[in-house]
Amino acid sequence: MFVVVCCDLTFKLSVPGFFTKFISSSPMTQALVSVIIPTFNRFQSLTRAVASVLVQSWPNLEIIVVDDGSTDNSADLMREQFGSRIRLLRLSRNRGVSYARNRGIELSRGSFIAFLDSDDLWEPEKVERQLAFMRADSETLISQTDEIWIRNGKRVNPCKHHQKPSGSIFSECLPLCVVSPSAVMMRRRFFAEIGLFDESLPACEDYDLWLRTACRYPIPLLTEKLVVKHGGHDDQLSRTIPALDLYRILSLLKIFASDILTPFQKISALATLERKSKIYLNGCRKRGRIKEANDLEQSLRDLGL
Repeated sequence: MFVVVCCDLTFKLSVPGFFTKFISSSPMTQALVSVIIPTFNRFQSLTRAVASVLVQSWPNLEIIVVDDGSTDNSADLMREQFGSRIRLLRLSRNRGVSYARNRGIELSRGSFIAFLDSDDLWEPEKVERQLAFMRADSETLISQTDEIWIRNGKRVNPCKHHQKPSGSIFSECLPLCVVSPSAVMMRRRFFAEIGLFDESLPACEDYDLWLRTACRYPIPLLTEKLVVKHGGHDDQLSRTIPALDLYRILSLLKIFASDILTPFQKISALATLERKSKIYLNGCRKRGRIKEANDLEQSLRDLGL
């Protein structure tokens, strides 16, 4: 492994060709797993996240840290602390988590790809256990593990509606995000078939990706709690970006307009879209955001809704 430092990506990759080239790049017996960690001004928690990958029981890892325009000297400090044990991609300005993850995917070389948010941690056997789970069935395109939740430094139990389902989970994915980026692992061909994260979404980009996935493929759950998920801190997207449901609505509009849903899936998606839109439109009118309400109503009319 080596360090890659650049001011920004100034080249374009042909995504389908790029992924096809490397789908079978590593023998399954020595599978290289690429771990992509996007970060923005989180050096302290980032250090812990990287350390949790370095102690994994599976040895064949490529760790790619994508510094999304941090201003806290994260890149230099990471280079000093971890050196050639990580690959470091330094972006010249903050472009958002979707852009950062996508650049990491394009840079990666592994047969399998996993994500780790810079405020989360992995248990030492996370990669090995999940890799064995996926290799037991060559048709498994993506999986996730269960997780431990930490809120404001204390362990908490997730509410019932946050508990992770398994298998064909499209309906469960509609109300809210039930798949965690830090808990997933996918085969490289996943991105050739499903696509990358939507860079136009400043939030709920994972919700959008899981909708596009779950309508076509099962997402099985490895029930071991192999991720430690931290929440409650001030720089979480759920706290820094208002009106998150707007981006879920946009994702629902997009997938409803696509040709990939079955008739039954369209009925389920429409019911969720109508429910979320009604609540959001009422909130816009109550707060005087009339243009925003009008724009959303026009988008709904464009779909004949």
